[in-house]
Amino acid sequence: MKVVASDQDRLLQAAPASVSAVLFYGPDQGLVRERAGELVARVAGDAADPFRVAELSATQLKDDPALLADEAAALSLSGGRRVLRLRETADGHAPALAELLAGPGPASFLVLEAGDLAKRSPLRKVFEAARNAAAIACFLDDAKALGRVVVEALSSHGLAVEPEALAYLISHMGGDRGVTRQELEKLALYMGASGPDTGVRRVAIEDVLAVIADSSALSLEDLIFALGDGDRAAIDRGFARALLEGNEEITILHAAARHLMRLHLVSAAPDPQFALKTLRPPVFYKLEKRFLAQVPAWSASRVGEALDRLNRAEIDIKTGAQPKAAVAERALLEIGGLARGRRAKTPPRAL
Repeated sequence: MKVVASDQDRLLQAAPASVSAVLFYGPDQGLVRERAGELVARVAGDAADPFRVAELSATQLKDDPALLADEAAALSLSGGRRVLRLRETADGHAPALAELLAGPGPASFLVLEAGDLAKRSPLRKVFEAARNAAAIACFLDDAKALGRVVVEALSSHGLAVEPEALAYLISHMGGDRGVTRQELEKLALYMGASGPDTGVRRVAIEDVLAVIADSSALSLEDLIFALGDGDRAAIDRGFARALLEGNEEITILHAAARHLMRLHLVSAAPDPQFALKTLRPPVFYKLEKRFLAQVPAWSASRVGEALDRLNRAEIDIKTGAQPKAAVAERALLEIGGLARGRRAKTPPRAL
């Protein structure tokens, strides 16, 4: 069955009784791993129990195709439901999994992890069509979901986050759940544990800047400032680095759009210096002069043209007509040209 976002939590709570297998897939691989691990622990009681949990990799299945059916048919030696966790599941495994889900289904409960699968993916089709299986998409966190993750993660360490610090974290964290949790663990370690006598400690913007300023998430800041400068060589380097550090193409486009809109807000204000200080989240103090230097190059018409180009690029990426990276990079390079007075070229659309 296909599970919509509003039903995912409810199904995961009841999954062991209602289905025999759950496929987690999507662009947020950190969230895929997190949800898969939570479900394994819920079914088996302990995700690390070797008598209740078995794992298979794509390499193992390639070397021994019969291993999947054998492991899926195995029962727990210690009682309770046995879990078989499959990592790096791909479309090539769809026929074998379809056969397993036919009839009474596997004896072991299957938890599968896959990448970002297209709508026509054979693997997705198997799990969306089967009555005893579920397909759950794991999308990158939006601002609302990311804010909830930040607050909950810091609260578990006895920390409360101030509004300005929260806004900065939401703006600078990537969409990947795994990367987000790593950065928050780093921040919690920096803050130290709060004891019963000290009460809840508050995370301020200064704390966030001290810890997150050199994180991989801020590779986006290098890229968007290169975009505002119109430095095409730096845009090219920054884009490649941002991808290597786990940022999705659409996340990059959204970061570029936010930067351009902030430039427009400051440009339209009677006092740019004052307007800069009112931006939330704030511009990192070491980048304030650079930000103000970019303002004159970005008139309202140029910002509007750039945002329109970003919107078209996002549509092209979501329709899957062309390679995502190529679409995003071309849009950024063309927008970079606007800072130097060159009009962005609109690529011809396929008929």
